[in-house]
Amino acid sequence: MIAQYGWTDALAQAFAAHAQAGLTPARVIAQHRDGYLVATDDGELRANLSGRLHHEAQEAQPPAVGDWVALALNPAEGAAVIEAVLPRRTVLTRRAADSLGRLQVIAANIDVVFVVSSMNADLNPRRIERYLAAAWQSGARPVVVLTKSDLSTDPQGDAADIIALAAGAPVLLVSARDGLGLEPLLAQVAPGEVCVLIGSSGVGKSTLVNAFLGEDRMTIAAIREADDQGRHTTSSRQLVLLPGGALLLDTPGIREVGLIDAEEGLSEVFDDIERMTGDCRFNDCGHSHEPGCAIQAALQSGALDPGRWANFQKLGVELAAVEQKAQRVAKAAERRQSAALSKTYRATRRDHRGGAD
Repeated sequence: MIAQYGWTDALAQAFAAHAQAGLTPARVIAQHRDGYLVATDDGELRANLSGRLHHEAQEAQPPAVGDWVALALNPAEGAAVIEAVLPRRTVLTRRAADSLGRLQVIAANIDVVFVVSSMNADLNPRRIERYLAAAWQSGARPVVVLTKSDLSTDPQGDAADIIALAAGAPVLLVSARDGLGLEPLLAQVAPGEVCVLIGSSGVGKSTLVNAFLGEDRMTIAAIREADDQGRHTTSSRQLVLLPGGALLLDTPGIREVGLIDAEEGLSEVFDDIERMTGDCRFNDCGHSHEPGCAIQAALQSGALDPGRWANFQKLGVELAAVEQKAQRVAKAAERRQSAALSKTYRATRRDHRGGAD
């Protein structure tokens, strides 16, 4: 069964040490508040973290949907314990809701990231750039999907604007209502590969999932006519088998993608701007009023869109702030650990002196 979920000979080799320890390979296919649903060769099982992994998850990342894990089985109870997580090949992350600069894993071991945006009044190039940065950073292949093309008065013109900023990623037009563009979309994912759809609420991700499956598995909420916005209708992350052998990791609507360690992703999305900065007269150019500034020249000539430049600056500032916060959190953790070690050392010294008396 796990062959359906992407199990390969390379994964079997990586799992060899766990197999010798008597553990069973499995893939996390759903994540719930009270545990996980995993797929094994013998079927699906409920699983929980081992005590060690649960403790480590307080400081690091717990397993996520898409992860390959090593299980200790309990056949009598029909349950399992996750003892280890295999190294991730790719990972899609965002900033955690606590805003402490910590990673939150959205999806693990994915092959294609569909950046989904609808072609209604909510089409926002700046938001697409943000999602593309996260997609490139994940290590997977980004594909931009423009849904609801039937709502656009000029779909080709709108698509051309997005192609200009997509940094080489394919841009596909889709109308699930008219059944247009679905086959090229599915062709982006080979059998055994995993895709994930990211994008704001109401852009049509659940509609795409239903179209992929040929059934209404996901509930679809109506778009608010006042602002073309929607609300997410998927409540938990889950890995879904598609006809033809591909897999789709469906995840709740993401209203904001926070950047963490996404420097490479930003470089991919804004490669044109980074090349422009290399043409400035001075290496430390601030790109404001300095003579010979290539950025200012491009803005004045119209070669660089002011909105794109502003978004590049905004995301760069955000990334720097996140990195600084992460450094502060790490230093605070080091201080707590050092204080705990000192306390233990002093207590040991007191016990030793008391025993000597």
